[in-house]
Order: sequence, then structure tokens, then C-alpha cells
Amino acid sequence: MLSTRFVRFAAVAATLALPAQATAQAKAKPTATAPVPAAMAAIKRADLERDLYAMAGDGMRGREAGTPDEMRASIWVAEQLRQIGVKPMGLDGTYFQWFNMVRTRVSTVSTTGAVGDKALVVWKDFVPLGSANADVNAPIVWVGNGTDSTIDVRGKIAAIQITTPAASAIRTTTNSVEVRYANAAIAAATQRVQRRGAVAIILVADSITDLAFDGLGVLRERGSYDVDGGAPRFAGQATQAARPQAARAAPTPAFLMRGAMAAALKAGGSVEMHVRVEHFTTPSSNIIGVVRGTDPKLRDEYVLYSSHQDHDGVRYVIDGDSVWAGADDNGTVSVALLAIARAFVKQPGKRSVLFVYHGAEERGLLGSRYHAAHPVVPLPNIVAVLNGDMIGRNNPDSASLLGIQPPHRNSIELVDMALRANTLTGAFKLDSIWDRPTHPEGWYFRSDHVPYARLNVPAVMYSTNLHPDYHTPRDKPSAIDYPKLTRMTQWMYLTGWYVATTPKRPAIDPGFKLER
Repeated sequence: MLSTRFVRFAAVAATLALPAQATAQAKAKPTATAPVPAAMAAIKRADLERDLYAMAGDGMRGREAGTPDEMRASIWVAEQLRQIGVKPMGLDGTYFQWFNMVRTRVSTVSTTGAVGDKALVVWKDFVPLGSANADVNAPIVWVGNGTDSTIDVRGKIAAIQITTPAASAIRTTTNSVEVRYANAAIAAATQRVQRRGAVAIILVADSITDLAFDGLGVLRERGSYDVDGGAPRFAGQATQAARPQAARAAPTPAFLMRGAMAAALKAGGSVEMHVRVEHFTTPSSNIIGVVRGTDPKLRDEYVLYSSHQDHDGVRYVIDGDSVWAGADDNGTVSVALLAIARAFVKQPGKRSVLFVYHGAEERGLLGSRYHAAHPVVPLPNIVAVLNGDMIGRNNPDSASLLGIQPPHRNSIELVDMALRANTLTGAFKLDSIWDRPTHPEGWYFRSDHVPYARLNVPAVMYSTNLHPDYHTPRDKPSAIDYPKLTRMTQWMYLTGWYVATTPKRPAIDPGFKLER
């Protein structure tokens, strides 16, 4: 669950945000209101609920990128698009744009010698905290909690006891409380000794980190991911796998051991460790379809609706469940795009509409990075990206539109269309705090609109923000607010309808440059 500090912060933030969003909405009101297209009636709660139970049911096993489960979900999405009447825009007349993920992980051949009389096994007894080859053979020196800087660790293995981090350090909202605590504690402990000349660091778990030990092993065993084949990594970007793992940046090899090893490490002696990493490629896919526009002059311009079909797969058990189903993240937007597709098939706009499901978003926006670098239509022909991420939870009348204010806003004309559409559909009170560069979650930079915005494509992101079930097995279809999801879907649809039918495409704000 979220820390009480985060819950209080979110409540205060929502209150503070209301004047800003009210002013923005007032400025966006048009002098005359265009009618809502009749095709919006094709967006039905029953369809959204049926589709979400199919896509985010346990049978999809959490749709982890690079696994048969993601492929199963991708095939399911493509089949839904086919049945709706959306035409394929992938490779060779299919819905699929294939790309390879490059995975780097610690190999199970990594070994360590005995500590005391116990031989240690990687992931079971110790967890490497980096993804680099390492060979260590040195004496151990116990440094307690690491605050005594007079202890000489040069040329030795520094063994340090993890201690409770400051509450302010535990502010991410990923995974369980114990894992969040452990990641913050690991980072804090490593920083106390990493520049003191040790050849390696062994961190000894405290009682809470011991509870998280198996989960940490499952998470870190996956390693890190990148795109094979020309998709740029932008400055300041981190993969999802790396985001909570601050110790990865340590120049000194670091390892986590269970609390039971404290006595043996205090006794001194030496230890030999050998870590080997391996690299391999795994396929993932974007699913892409199109509804062609009706205007001969505008149909070669495209409104791009964006979601991602992957989630976190089968991981460690929380509350008796190991399937991290991702109903809100991002099943809600995935089924919303199907509903929007039904509306556009029934009543096409003047411009064409692309529906892009980006693969491997949870691995670091890999699918969107790949498609932005290798678009199926010329990038200048994409007039706007309407991306959504998690649109089915929290207060029924609140939501966020990211990219609404500088430095994230890149098209005030697109924002005005989205605000106008909100007044005619969901009428949500918009929490602008999540769109600010000072927000501790960095929420704007964690979804698939970012690679397009970096390339100066007008882009916004729809969200109903984080909740206590985010990235846990509790994110199930039964927890979704379906009336709210229906209104969010209508809002996304009507924004896209405006973009698809306006004579002038939304312009990029002069001088826009996205900075984190």
C-alpha cells in the first residue's frame, strides 16, 4: 500500500490543483459548442467491462513483455481490431510491428565461495545489485551501519548492516511496502561506503528487508532491457526495471545477503565472488491498426491513440496472488482504444486514426521508442498523440491531463481541444499537480507519449493516477470503476474527434523543448 505520507500529499495536491485547472478550463471554453458526434454512443460500458475481464484476467498471466503471455495478449488485441473493422498497419499486411528487446541479466552461473561454513547460491542466498561482470576475492571488514568513516575498507569487502532509512526516502509507489522500503534502505546503505575504496560491498538485510528478500530477487533477476535496432534512449530516461534500484549506479560491486549472515560476516575471513552477465534478445511487438479518414486532402494525416498491452507478469506473491494482472495498468486504456475504434469505424473523421498498442512499456517505453524511431507512417504526418495510462480508479470526478502546462505542454491548441472535450464528456476536475516537473513521481515521463513529444509531435496523456494497487496483484478488473472508465474513454474519443475533423492541425508551441 501507499505510505500515509504519499496519501496525505495526494489529497493536498488535488485541493491545490483545482484553481489552476478551473482557470485553464475557463480559457478553453469555445464561443460555440460543436455537437457531440452520434458515434460516441458506440462507446458502451458493457463492452469495456467484457473486454477488460478478457484482457486482464488471470488467464493472460499479467502479459509480461518478451514472454508468450505478452504474445497471447497481443494476438487477442489484433483479433479484436480485426473484428471491429480496423485495418492492419503493421509489417507485411499484419497488425504487428516486431522489434527485439535486448536483455542484460546476471547469469545463474554466478558463484560465491563460502561465508563461514555456508556456500551461497545466487538469488537464493545473495542478490547482485548490478548488471556487470565482477570478480572479487578479498577479506571482509565489518563496518556496522557504515557511519564510522574511520574504518579502513580499502582493498577489502565492506560488510554493512542495513538500517531503517528516513521516511522521506520511501516515496515510490511500486510493488509492496517491504520492497519499497528495501530499495530505499539499499540505496542509503550503499552510498555510505561506495566511495571509500572497498573492492565490493555486502549489505546485510534487516528484518524488513529480509521480508522483501525473495521479492527483490525475483525483480532483479530479470535484469535490464533496451531496444535493439535504432530506438534512442533519451537523456534522463530510466527503464522500469532500473527505476527503483538506485544501487545499480554504484561503481563498486554490491550484493545483498540475508540477515542470518550477519554473524558469519562479523567474524571476518574472506569471500570469493564471481558474477557473470549475459545478453540476449527477446521479441516484442507493437500492434497497429488504422481507420482511414474521409477527406482526400487530410486522410494522409493521422491522429495516434496510444496504449500498451504489457504488464508485469507472474511475480512474487502478495496476499496469496502472484498474477500481476494490470487491469488499470494498462488494461483500461487498451480496452478504451477498442471502444474508440468502434466509434471511428462507425463514423470516420476527416483525418485517419492510428491505434497503436506499444509493447514492452513496462521495460522502459521500448515499443513507443521503437515506433517513434520507425513509424509506420511519416512522423510529420502524425498530427497528435493521445496517450492514456491508468484511467479507471480513484475519485469518480477527478482525473489528470498531462502535458497541460509548461515545461511539459507542447501544444496549447491540442490542450484546448482536450479541455473542451472534457466539458462535454467526463467534466472531470483536473489535478494539475501530477503534471508538474516537481512532482516526486515524475509521472509525465513514465508513459508512451514521451518519445513522440521528444520529437515535437503534439502529445497529451490521460490518467486517473496512482493508487495502492498499482504494480501489485490487486490490480484486477473487479477493482475498476466502470462508469468512470466509460467517461474517460468518451473524453479521449471526443478529443481525437476534434483533432481528426478540425481544418487546421494542432501546432507545436513556439520554442518547445522537453526537459526533465
